Amino acid sequence: MGWALFLLLALVVFAALWRFARMDRAALQFLGAALLLALAGYAWQGRPDLGGSSKPPPERQSLPDSDFAETRRDMLGSFDRAGTYLTIADSYQRRGDTESAAQIIGSGLRQNRRDADLWVGLGNALVLHAGGMMTPAAQLAFSRAEEIAPGHPAPRFFYGLALVQGGRYDEAGRIWRELLQSAPADASWRAMVEERLEMLARERAARQPPGPPPNP
Repeated sequence: MGWALFLLLALVVFAALWRFARMDRAALQFLGAALLLALAGYAWQGRPDLGGSSKPPPERQSLPDSDFAETRRDMLGSFDRAGTYLTIADSYQRRGDTESAAQIIGSGLRQNRRDADLWVGLGNALVLHAGGMMTPAAQLAFSRAEEIAPGHPAPRFFYGLALVQGGRYDEAGRIWRELLQSAPADASWRAMVEERLEMLARERAARQPPGPPPNP
Protein backbone atom coordinates (compact mmCIF):
# COMPACT_ATOMS: atom_id res chain seq x y z
CA MET A 1 0.00 0.00 0.00
CA GLY A 2 2.79 2.40 0.85
CA TRP A 3 4.63 1.77 -2.42
CA ALA A 4 1.46 2.22 -4.50
CA LEU A 5 0.63 5.49 -2.79
CA PHE A 6 4.18 6.81 -3.24
CA LEU A 7 4.22 5.94 -6.97
CA LEU A 8 0.78 7.48 -7.47
CA LEU A 9 1.86 10.73 -5.85
CA ALA A 10 5.03 10.84 -7.93
CA LEU A 11 3.05 10.35 -11.15
CA VAL A 12 0.53 13.01 -10.15
CA VAL A 13 3.30 15.53 -9.41
CA PHE A 14 5.09 14.76 -12.68
CA ALA A 15 1.90 14.99 -14.75
CA ALA A 16 0.77 18.22 -13.11
CA LEU A 17 4.08 19.94 -13.69
CA TRP A 18 4.25 18.72 -17.28
CA ARG A 19 0.67 19.85 -17.97
CA PHE A 20 0.51 23.19 -16.21
CA ALA A 21 4.09 24.37 -15.80
CA ARG A 22 4.95 23.73 -19.48
CA MET A 23 8.49 22.70 -18.64
CA ASP A 24 11.03 21.98 -21.41
CA ARG A 25 12.68 18.60 -21.96
CA ALA A 26 15.75 19.37 -19.81
CA ALA A 27 13.62 20.48 -16.88
CA LEU A 28 11.41 17.42 -17.17
CA GLN A 29 14.48 15.19 -17.18
CA PHE A 30 15.73 16.93 -14.05
CA LEU A 31 12.33 16.49 -12.38
CA GLY A 32 12.28 12.81 -13.29
CA ALA A 33 15.72 12.33 -11.79
CA ALA A 34 14.64 14.05 -8.58
CA LEU A 35 11.58 11.83 -8.27
CA LEU A 36 13.67 8.71 -8.91
CA LEU A 37 16.12 9.85 -6.23
CA ALA A 38 13.25 10.30 -3.78
CA LEU A 39 11.97 6.85 -4.71
CA ALA A 40 15.41 5.35 -4.07
CA GLY A 41 15.56 7.01 -0.66
CA TYR A 42 12.14 5.69 0.22
CA ALA A 43 13.18 2.20 -0.87
CA TRP A 44 16.28 2.46 1.34
CA GLN A 45 14.80 3.86 4.54
CA GLY A 46 11.02 3.81 4.19
CA ARG A 47 9.09 1.47 6.51
CA PRO A 48 5.44 1.64 5.44
CA ASP A 49 4.73 -1.57 7.36
CA LEU A 50 5.35 0.10 10.73
CA GLY A 51 2.35 1.39 12.59
CA GLY A 52 2.23 4.99 13.74
CA SER A 53 2.37 5.92 17.39
CA SER A 54 1.81 9.29 19.01
CA LYS A 55 4.49 10.69 21.28
CA PRO A 56 3.23 11.07 24.84
CA PRO A 57 3.45 14.55 26.35
CA PRO A 58 6.36 15.18 28.71
CA GLU A 59 5.63 14.09 32.24
CA ARG A 60 5.50 16.71 34.96
CA GLN A 61 5.88 15.90 38.60
CA SER A 62 3.08 17.10 40.83
CA LEU A 63 4.34 19.54 43.46
CA PRO A 64 2.95 20.48 46.87
CA ASP A 65 1.86 24.03 47.52
CA SER A 66 4.84 26.36 47.82
CA ASP A 67 5.41 28.52 50.89
CA PHE A 68 4.25 31.43 48.79
CA ALA A 69 0.92 29.74 47.99
CA GLU A 70 0.36 28.84 51.63
CA THR A 71 1.06 32.30 53.04
CA ARG A 72 0.22 34.80 50.32
CA ARG A 73 -3.48 35.09 51.24
CA ASP A 74 -2.56 36.18 54.77
CA MET A 75 -0.10 38.75 53.45
CA LEU A 76 -1.69 39.82 50.15
CA GLY A 77 -5.34 38.79 50.28
CA SER A 78 -7.10 36.98 47.44
CA PHE A 79 -10.16 38.98 46.45
CA ASP A 80 -8.71 41.34 43.82
CA ARG A 81 -7.68 40.74 40.24
CA ALA A 82 -4.08 39.96 41.23
CA GLY A 83 -5.40 37.23 43.54
CA THR A 84 -7.19 35.65 40.57
CA TYR A 85 -4.01 35.45 38.50
CA LEU A 86 -2.00 34.13 41.44
CA THR A 87 -4.60 31.44 42.21
CA ILE A 88 -4.50 30.22 38.61
CA ALA A 89 -0.70 30.24 38.71
CA ASP A 90 -0.78 28.18 41.92
CA SER A 91 -2.79 25.48 40.14
CA TYR A 92 -0.19 25.25 37.36
CA GLN A 93 2.62 25.08 39.90
CA ARG A 94 0.95 22.20 41.71
CA ARG A 95 0.95 20.28 38.41
CA GLY A 96 4.64 20.99 37.99
CA ASP A 97 4.11 23.38 35.08
CA THR A 98 6.13 26.24 36.52
CA GLU A 99 6.69 27.83 33.12
CA SER A 100 2.96 28.31 32.49
CA ALA A 101 2.56 29.63 36.04
CA ALA A 102 5.07 32.40 35.33
CA GLN A 103 3.38 33.14 32.00
CA ILE A 104 -0.02 33.49 33.67
CA ILE A 105 1.34 36.08 36.10
CA GLY A 106 3.08 37.82 33.21
CA SER A 107 -0.30 38.11 31.49
CA GLY A 108 -1.64 39.87 34.56
CA LEU A 109 1.30 42.27 34.58
CA ARG A 110 0.63 43.20 30.97
CA GLN A 111 -2.74 44.45 32.19
CA ASN A 112 -1.30 46.35 35.16
CA ARG A 113 2.44 46.95 35.33
CA ARG A 114 2.18 48.61 38.74
CA ASP A 115 0.65 45.74 40.68
CA ALA A 116 3.15 44.96 43.42
CA ASP A 117 1.39 41.70 44.32
CA LEU A 118 1.84 40.36 40.81
CA TRP A 119 5.53 41.34 40.78
CA VAL A 120 5.99 39.43 44.05
CA GLY A 121 4.17 36.46 42.54
CA LEU A 122 6.31 36.61 39.41
CA GLY A 123 9.49 36.60 41.48
CA ASN A 124 8.33 33.53 43.35
CA ALA A 125 7.23 31.78 40.14
CA LEU A 126 10.61 32.39 38.51
CA VAL A 127 12.42 30.99 41.55
CA LEU A 128 10.25 27.85 41.44
CA HIS A 129 10.88 27.50 37.71
CA ALA A 130 14.63 27.70 38.37
CA GLY A 131 14.47 24.89 40.91
CA GLY A 132 14.67 27.16 43.95
CA MET A 133 17.51 29.39 42.72
CA MET A 134 17.30 33.17 42.81
CA THR A 135 17.79 34.26 39.21
CA PRO A 136 18.46 37.84 38.03
CA ALA A 137 14.94 37.99 36.58
CA ALA A 138 13.41 36.92 39.91
CA GLN A 139 15.60 39.43 41.78
CA LEU A 140 14.37 42.16 39.44
CA ALA A 141 10.74 41.19 40.01
CA PHE A 142 11.07 41.42 43.80
CA SER A 143 12.92 44.74 43.50
CA ARG A 144 10.19 46.09 41.24
CA ALA A 145 7.54 45.10 43.80
CA GLU A 146 9.37 46.96 46.56
CA GLU A 147 9.74 50.05 44.38
CA ILE A 148 5.99 50.13 43.78
CA ALA A 149 5.01 49.42 47.41
CA PRO A 150 7.99 50.43 49.59
CA GLY A 151 6.05 50.33 52.84
CA HIS A 152 4.40 46.97 52.28
CA PRO A 153 5.96 43.94 54.00
CA ALA A 154 5.13 41.44 51.24
CA PRO A 155 8.06 42.12 48.86
CA ARG A 156 10.68 41.64 51.57
CA PHE A 157 8.88 38.78 53.31
CA PHE A 158 8.46 36.73 50.13
CA TYR A 159 11.93 37.64 48.93
CA GLY A 160 13.18 36.00 52.13
CA LEU A 161 11.06 32.92 51.41
CA ALA A 162 12.58 32.70 47.94
CA LEU A 163 16.10 32.93 49.37
CA VAL A 164 15.33 30.08 51.77
CA GLN A 165 14.40 27.86 48.81
CA GLY A 166 17.95 28.25 47.56
CA GLY A 167 19.51 27.60 50.97
CA ARG A 168 20.48 31.24 51.58
CA TYR A 169 19.32 31.20 55.21
CA ASP A 170 21.57 33.95 56.55
CA GLU A 171 20.38 36.48 53.96
CA ALA A 172 16.74 35.54 54.55
CA GLY A 173 17.16 35.88 58.31
CA ARG A 174 18.76 39.30 57.97
CA ILE A 175 15.93 40.57 55.76
CA TRP A 176 13.24 39.27 58.11
CA ARG A 177 14.91 40.76 61.20
CA GLU A 178 15.10 44.14 59.47
CA LEU A 179 11.45 43.77 58.52
CA LEU A 180 10.47 43.15 62.13
CA GLN A 181 12.48 46.13 63.34
CA SER A 182 10.52 48.44 61.06
CA ALA A 183 7.13 46.82 61.71
CA PRO A 184 4.46 48.37 63.94
CA ALA A 185 4.01 46.53 67.22
CA ASP A 186 0.42 45.64 66.33
CA ALA A 187 1.12 44.50 62.74
CA SER A 188 -0.98 41.45 61.95
CA TRP A 189 1.85 39.82 60.03
CA ARG A 190 4.52 40.04 62.74
CA ALA A 191 3.73 36.49 63.91
CA MET A 192 4.34 35.14 60.39
CA VAL A 193 7.80 36.66 60.26
CA GLU A 194 8.67 35.58 63.79
CA GLU A 195 7.57 32.04 63.01
CA ARG A 196 9.82 31.95 59.95
CA LEU A 197 12.77 33.20 61.97
CA GLU A 198 12.21 30.45 64.53
CA MET A 199 12.11 27.88 61.72
CA LEU A 200 15.41 29.23 60.40
CA ALA A 201 16.96 28.96 63.86
CA ARG A 202 15.86 25.32 64.15
CA GLU A 203 17.14 24.57 60.66
CA ARG A 204 20.49 26.15 61.45
CA ALA A 205 20.74 24.19 64.71
CA ALA A 206 19.94 20.93 62.93
CA ARG A 207 22.73 21.57 60.44
CA GLN A 208 25.35 22.16 63.12
CA PRO A 209 27.82 19.27 63.42
CA PRO A 210 27.61 17.38 66.69
CA GLY A 211 30.07 18.45 69.34
CA PRO A 212 32.68 16.21 70.93
CA PRO A 213 31.40 13.69 73.44
CA PRO A 214 31.66 14.79 77.09
CA ASN A 215 34.71 13.67 79.02
CA PRO A 216 34.06 10.69 81.31
